[in-house]
Amino acid sequence: MSGRLAVWFAVVTLGALSTACRRPPRPGDPVPGLSKAERARFDSGRVAFDNIFTPATGLGPLFNADGCAECHEEPVAGGAGDEIERHAAAFHPTPPAGTRPCDELVALGGPVFQQRVTPALRAAVGIDSEPVPPEATAIAGRSSPDIFGFGLLDAVPDSEILSRADPDDRDHDGISGRPNRFFDGRVGRFGRKALVPTLREFNDGATAAEQGVTNPVALDEGTFGGRPFPPGTDPTPEPEISRETIDLVDFFVRLLAPPSPLKLNRQARQGRAAFDSIGCAACHVAALRTGDSPIPALAHRTVAAYTDLLLHDMGPELADICLANATPSEFRTEPLMGVRLMTRFLHDGRATTLEQAIELHNGEAARARERFRTLTAEERAAVVAFLKTL
Repeated sequence: MSGRLAVWFAVVTLGALSTACRRPPRPGDPVPGLSKAERARFDSGRVAFDNIFTPATGLGPLFNADGCAECHEEPVAGGAGDEIERHAAAFHPTPPAGTRPCDELVALGGPVFQQRVTPALRAAVGIDSEPVPPEATAIAGRSSPDIFGFGLLDAVPDSEILSRADPDDRDHDGISGRPNRFFDGRVGRFGRKALVPTLREFNDGATAAEQGVTNPVALDEGTFGGRPFPPGTDPTPEPEISRETIDLVDFFVRLLAPPSPLKLNRQARQGRAAFDSIGCAACHVAALRTGDSPIPALAHRTVAAYTDLLLHDMGPELADICLANATPSEFRTEPLMGVRLMTRFLHDGRATTLEQAIELHNGEAARARERFRTLTAEERAAVVAFLKTL
C-alpha cells in the first residue's frame, strides 16, 4: 500500500470509527463520555442490577420482585415493567394539632404494601401478600417506570426546579406547580409524588422496599402489619447485600442514558408545535440543565426530560394517596424521555394509549386537555406522532 493510500485509508477508517462513537445512545446504553474505568464499572453494575435474589440470599420475607430487572425490563434492563404495585396511605385534610395531614402508615408497613411473600412467611402466617391496614384512606396502583436518564435528573440543581414553582399561580395561567419535600425539608424529585431527593436514596430504598433485601444504608427489614416477622422467616443476617453491590447498582442506574429523541418528520414537527401551543410544555418542560457532578459525563448537560419535576394537581379522577406534602390529587410531572418505548401510561398504568393518557389529564392540565380536544383529528395524531419520537 502506498503512503498516500495508507493515509487515505487511515482517515476513512478513523472517520467511520468516529461516526460510530457518535451514534445516539440506544436503550440500555450508558451516557456518552465515560472513561474506560467508568464504562467497566457501569457494565459490572448491569450484572448486579440483573441479579435474581432468593430467600437464601435475602429475598423477602415480603417483596414485590426478586430483582431490579424484573420491574425494569422493557425493552432492556432499565426500562419500564408491566407490574402494578400497591401503595396506601391515610389522608386527613384537617389533622389534629401537631400532626401532618398525610400518614404514610410506616408503622404499619406502608406506604408500599408488598404483594408477594416467601414460602417461610406463607407457612408461618398463612398469607400470600401483605395486607393493607384498615387505617388506610386510599390504595394506589403504581406502575414501574423506566429509569433511563435518572442520573441526569439527579444532577439538575434544586434551584432550577424551584425557579419554575408557582404555588400561588401568580401569573394566572392556571398552572401552580410546587415542589414536594422530603421529611427533612429537602427538595424531592424521584417517585410519582416527587418525594425522594436523591437517586442514591431512591436506589438504596428500592432494594429494601421492592425485594425485601437490606443493605448497609437501609438495614431495617420493616414489619409485617406493624409486627416483627416470625422467627425463622428472615434467616439471612443484615445487611443482605454489601455496600459494594448497592454501589454498583447505583452506578449502573445513574449512568443509564435517556433514549435519544428520533428525527422529526413533517407530521411530528407539526405535533411538536401543537404540543407547545396547547400548553403541554408548561409542565412537560422540554429541557433541563444539569449542574456540577463528580461524574464529568453528567455535569452541565442539557437533558430532553420533558418534566419540571414539580407537583401539579391532576384532579379528583386521578387522585389516590398522599405522600409527605403531596395531596392525593397531586403528582409530579412525568418525564417523557423514552415514552415511545412504553405500552402503558400514567402513574398506575391505566392508560393504554398516549391519546387516552392525555384525555385523563384534569385539574391544572384541564385547559391543555380541552385545547387538545379542539384540535382536528389530524392535529391530534400529529401530537401523538411527536410524543412517539421522545
